Amino acid sequence: MSIVSALLVPGSPLPQLRPDIAPWGRLRDALATVGESLAASRPDCVLVYSTQWFAVLDQLWITRPRSTGLHVDENWHEFGEQPFDIHSEPALAQRCIDACNGAGIKTRGVDYDQFPIDTGTITAATLMGFGTSALPMVAAANNLYHSGEQTEQLGAIAAAALHDKRVAVVGIGGLSNSMFRENIDLRKDRYVSENDDAWNRRLLALIEGGDVDAVRAILPEYAEQARPDMGLKHFHWLLGAMGGGFRQAVVHEYAPLYGSGGAVVEFRLP
Repeated sequence: MSIVSALLVPGSPLPQLRPDIAPWGRLRDALATVGESLAASRPDCVLVYSTQWFAVLDQLWITRPRSTGLHVDENWHEFGEQPFDIHSEPALAQRCIDACNGAGIKTRGVDYDQFPIDTGTITAATLMGFGTSALPMVAAANNLYHSGEQTEQLGAIAAAALHDKRVAVVGIGGLSNSMFRENIDLRKDRYVSENDDAWNRRLLALIEGGDVDAVRAILPEYAEQARPDMGLKHFHWLLGAMGGGFRQAVVHEYAPLYGSGGAVVEFRLP
């Protein structure tokens, strides 16, 4: 397989909808920066997993060549709309579907007009510049019944199915996932707790250092203490696609998103 770049990015729409809020604007700038890095790696496609695309019965993949529409996030609707025009690569998605089914994971494609593309995928594709006709995506759903370990297996299966392609892999999701339930002054956004912030920073430091064994060892306690987005399944997806390891990483930005934690991380591959 040929993974040419790997990125972990937040799925919140706030960096796109309200970049005037300082921490959210910094995340938007970081997403643009890693989008340039992704393009510079010259991938044939972008292999995407978003924690916000929920599936229950099967593992789903987008097989519609082009999806367009106007999206309104269910939580941040007061901040505006997100128009999208996203291109996918059906033939490559079908490879992943066949490989997953071959591994005993019940999988199928979705090809419907106005199928609800999730906020995370729309935000990342828009701000990073993928999902175009020149740089199509191959997008997988977050099956709610899959563990982190099975999600890692899925990432590995998908990467292997695309072994003859240059592939950029993107895991979309947040870190600590507790948010304020009351109105706050947006200009003073912060983390819900010092504990969340401390655990996020501890995890990111280990990721930056490339100590994969230490990262794996800390993940259960991190999940308990920081209650990350979907148990950090998007990171497991990346580990699987990267073959279980990476040399080191660069944290381009780490900032609060209405109390939760968001980071833009670029992995250095072996």
